[in-house]
Amino acid sequence: MAIVSTSTLSQSSKERSLILWFDEVGIHDIPLVGGKNASLGEMIQQLTPKGINVPTGFATTAYAYRYFIESAGLEAKLRKLFADLDVEDVKNLRERGKKARSLLIHTPFPVELREAIAAAYQSLCEKYNAETDVAVRSSATAEDLPDASFAGQQETYLNVVGAQGVLAACHKCFASIFTDRAISYRHTKGFDHFSIALAVGVQKMVRSDLATSGVMFSIDTETGFKDAALITAAYGLGENVVQGSVNPDEYYVFKPTLKTGFRPIIDKKLGSKELKMIYDDGSKFTKNVSVPFRERGKFALSDAEILQLATWACLIEDHYSQVHDIYTPMDIEWAKDGITNQLFIVQARPETVQSQKKGNVLRSYRLLLGNREWGIGNGEK
Repeated sequence: MAIVSTSTLSQSSKERSLILWFDEVGIHDIPLVGGKNASLGEMIQQLTPKGINVPTGFATTAYAYRYFIESAGLEAKLRKLFADLDVEDVKNLRERGKKARSLLIHTPFPVELREAIAAAYQSLCEKYNAETDVAVRSSATAEDLPDASFAGQQETYLNVVGAQGVLAACHKCFASIFTDRAISYRHTKGFDHFSIALAVGVQKMVRSDLATSGVMFSIDTETGFKDAALITAAYGLGENVVQGSVNPDEYYVFKPTLKTGFRPIIDKKLGSKELKMIYDDGSKFTKNVSVPFRERGKFALSDAEILQLATWACLIEDHYSQVHDIYTPMDIEWAKDGITNQLFIVQARPETVQSQKKGNVLRSYRLLLGNREWGIGNGEK
């Protein structure tokens, strides 16, 4: 395979690049860098001018993954390993998955790929500090199946520092394309294992370990009500909220009046927030610690922060709805930096549950605007 520099950004050059920076890609580059990275690039290019903060970073490309597989002659070995695989045989699936991951982990990166990742990380260090902390996230992509969902099947590593640490995390991400779950999913869906590639996003960390983070939706995920945004928040890094291992605060905002300049926080529910994920100075990247009882009894976000996030959710939803030419509610991960007190969007993807079904739920809201009280209902009876 021929290697090209990212300095020439024609589409053909992109397709043969090992590394692409987020500001070099957009939503139409999903086959090149996966959905997560393409979405980050889209927001950096289109929504940072509107005031939305998105941490910078770069992605290894689908081409880089295929270059790794081809240069090491791994495809033939893996095809032999998966011949006559029965995914219903859990023990056999586990054994073959482990062998596949071990094969990738113990195969060195090509020199060109290793140097490209190290050089890109060094550029981040020159912008921030010598040992810049980054999040390393995998994002599977299928060139002929850009809408296929591989969410949750690969890996995320937080607080990764140093070029060797980044290279090791990228290597683990590549191997994660052969988790037992991912193998079974592709087999069940009839996808060839080598029609899928693995891109890796390397993104500057937001120090939410010193503050708060969470997930928000530009739709009420319980009822499917389009005019309410739901924001969840807890202390520390956002993985606990994403994984559902902590009970976060919940805030509802009424979108139509937010867009006209009001402060329409419909509801605030205090979560228990017992744990928070923080940086680990030891051998692990992160660790969970207990949140003091006094902090658990406080809301993790101020009203101003709730409204800022809800405003961003509306902007993101409006943009993606325009891009897709259809109403597109969004599932968004956010984080607050405890050093700068700035809010950031760290991921955004189309919401895939409520937006695709009709519910039979009736929920009523009371929206107080000055001395006026408005009733808002939604759902079907």
